[in-house]
Parts: sequence; C-alpha cells; structure tokens
Amino acid sequence: MNNEKSLNTPAPARKRMTLFRAGESIALDHETMPFEGVDPATMAGLGRIMASGPRAADASHTTILFQSAGEEGVSLSHAWFKTGFISPRHSHNADCIYYILAGEARFGSARLGPGDGIYVPAEQAYVLEVGDEGCELLEFRNAAQFNIHFKGNDEAHWAKIAQSYARHMPQWENELPPSRR
Repeated sequence: MNNEKSLNTPAPARKRMTLFRAGESIALDHETMPFEGVDPATMAGLGRIMASGPRAADASHTTILFQSAGEEGVSLSHAWFKTGFISPRHSHNADCIYYILAGEARFGSARLGPGDGIYVPAEQAYVLEVGDEGCELLEFRNAAQFNIHFKGNDEAHWAKIAQSYARHMPQWENELPPSRR
C-alpha cells in the first residue's frame, strides 16, 4: 500500500537557481506591501507627514530586487532612507533581517552602521530612525509578499516625524545614497 501511495503522490516542484538584476527591480508601494491597521488616527498622522512639505513622499525609496514565486517564498529588497527619516511604529507579517550597507540607522536604542544588522520577527513592532548620513540597507524576508501594519503611533510620534521631515526636506532634492557619495 505504501508503494501505491508514493506512486500517486506528485513529486515536489524542483527549485531552480534564479538570477535577478537591479534593472528589473520593482518599486515597493501600497500594492506590493499593503497597508494594515489604518484607522482615522493613522490617516491623520500620514496626512500630517505629507503636509510637512512637497518632498515628504521622497523620504525613502525601496525596490524589491527579488521575489520567489508562491506563498512559501522569500524576498530581497534594497532601501534608501534619506537623512532624518523616521518611520511610524509598525510591524510586518514576515520575519526580516535588515543588513546595513551604508549610513546609519537606529532600531530603538540600537545604533547600526555598515556591516551591522538586525533580525525582526513577524508582528514585532518597531520604529526605524535614520542618522545624518541617510541609510541604505538590504531587507531579507521569509516571504515573497508581506504587509505593513501600523501600531501604536500617538500624536507626539506623528509630530516628531513631520518635524524631522520638514527640517531635512530641503537637502533631499540633491541627496545621494550614502554608497554613492
């Protein structure tokens, strides 16, 4: 009977090496990383950030370099956060390893520079703050698709983000990624 069962069970799909190229990356946006936890207070906070100046949307640039097929996949993204970037408190539904390429980032009280990294488990809320040089990092996730869930942002945190953006925005137009300086 065991022989019969094994003959009828399809073989698992064979994984293959897959090349990816920077020129084929796709922008990380609301469709590739859906927003969750967006209540009226979050909408007001996001609105406050956008009202801080005309370049508020330019605070960060993230591209997905690789996404494997299927729900059990993996992904790799490159992110560039400009000087003074502060994220809202949030989590993701997938584990992530952040690896700092250039510049500096703070996750809570941990200050990370080039070659440093941090593992953030799924559903762990955190805030990312970027130093005076901006920050470039790689994001390795154990999922091909993932979300962002806004959690526990109070009015003071939204104000801090908006003030930092307004203060740093004038230099963003000519700011280069730290790795290209």
